[in-house]
Amino acid sequence: MSNKEKLIIFLLASVNFTHIIDFMIMMPLGPVLKEKFALTPHSFSIIISSYAIAAFVSSFSAATYVDRFDRKKVLLFGYSGFILATFACGIADSFVLLMAARIMAGFFGGLIGAQVMSMVADTFPMERRGQAMGIMMGAFGAASVLGVPMALKLAEYGWHTPFTVLSGLSLVVLLLALRFVPSMTKHITEKAKTANPFDVFTRIIADNNQRMALTMSFVLMFSHFSVISFMATYMHTNVGFSQEDMKFIYFFGGLASLVSGPIIGKMADKFGKFKVFSVFAAIAVIPVLIITNLGHTPLYLALILSSVFFIISGGRIIPSQALMSSVVKPEFRGGFMSVNSSLQQLSSGLAAYVSGMIVIETATGELINYNYIGYFAAALSLVCIWLGWKLVEKG
Repeated sequence: MSNKEKLIIFLLASVNFTHIIDFMIMMPLGPVLKEKFALTPHSFSIIISSYAIAAFVSSFSAATYVDRFDRKKVLLFGYSGFILATFACGIADSFVLLMAARIMAGFFGGLIGAQVMSMVADTFPMERRGQAMGIMMGAFGAASVLGVPMALKLAEYGWHTPFTVLSGLSLVVLLLALRFVPSMTKHITEKAKTANPFDVFTRIIADNNQRMALTMSFVLMFSHFSVISFMATYMHTNVGFSQEDMKFIYFFGGLASLVSGPIIGKMADKFGKFKVFSVFAAIAVIPVLIITNLGHTPLYLALILSSVFFIISGGRIIPSQALMSSVVKPEFRGGFMSVNSSLQQLSSGLAAYVSGMIVIETATGELINYNYIGYFAAALSLVCIWLGWKLVEKG
């Protein structure tokens, strides 16, 4: 990578880092918010899913126009709104206001993910894209290692504090991106300018590869987030983690992801995106089933198992995103990736909502039926291998 490419990928990863923290922090804050607002598992799942549904609406709508504009301008617009919404979360003083702020954060956040991935794909050719995607996924690891534990520590001063501090950090990233991320307009052709804004959907309907890729992405996210949504709460109520211990799940899991992400990306470039994806999707069944069936477990062993889950389950996403970016031409990539992002958000929101319907809290405070979510998530991971194979076969 050149120094310019390193700077671009660092700043885009920083945008991803802050964006991911905002989404992730809600899950470990589950026990705190549950006590503050007397939430049931179902009502907590609504908070998570409302963010995702709002992101689905905004990114789905964005698919009709994003390829007509400079990708940098779209990213900065969405990121600015996201910062304001995150600050609003920090000053919310009721469940209703928090819900409204989360919907606002989801709406603007929905513009961020697709633009970041489109900008990475525009910057790096296919033969080096796996490594770049691995670095971007490293933002998830960094968010887990640094962001979530720090947010949980800040939450000791009040559950609002993580959001206000995050909005301040995001403002710094915004100013750096404004200064150093270059405009990206090569995708804006005369054909793109004059095209019907709904052509993105026409192209998807007409192209089996795009349909297959979007289906795989939707199923993969559902598999991942159905487990993730209640993982922290389950570890607290069933496995025996104290509230203070919760940060270690994300620290060690994130550290493992931070180290493994670039390695998995390089493997995808060297051995093939589908081969690496299929291996990780297959072996992901093991940690998924173990995590969702854990009883009281020693802290060190539970942390090892959860870290393995983060490596393998997250390892499926890196090669899958590289595959996704290859099925559409650059001039149409922003719209397609916006549709992809919208479906991922819808999938994660539905996964959280469905999980909240299945998981039941007993009189003693423990959660039951989490194992059924694990069985379903494992099956979906295997379905993704077949979908990926069909995508490569027809490509």
